Amino acid sequence: MDDTILKLIRKFKTNDPFEIATRLNINIWYEDLGIGTRGLYYRKLRRRFIVIHNGLEDDWQRFICAHELGHDRLHPGISRFWLDEQSLYNAGKYERQANKFAVKLLTAGDTLKTDETIRDLLSRNQIPVEMDQYFD
Repeated sequence: MDDTILKLIRKFKTNDPFEIATRLNINIWYEDLGIGTRGLYYRKLRRRFIVIHNGLEDDWQRFICAHELGHDRLHPGISRFWLDEQSLYNAGKYERQANKFAVKLLTAGDTLKTDETIRDLLSRNQIPVEMDQYFD
């Protein structure tokens, strides 16, 4: 995962998930996904899509974009729809990996400062502090 993130940042010279996704030719859409769904990633006819719930605050939209980008990079060929309908895999494992990918991507190049908490670091990087469990 670390190598994947480092290669993306080196190639695109940014850790901005929106810019990376755009430059990877991943379509980003904003839609009303209803209660309980913040975003999703899927492939259709060789095209890739990240859909972000349009009612989220900016920090959550950014995090969700990074999370869904994680699915694209870490779980090629697997979509949530496929996991739910075609397999017995535990979707939670893939979600945790995508959350960790998002935190690592969005904090790349930054470190904890003296007397700073993980939540302070996440807040400084506009990452929802609820994602502190995925920082290591």
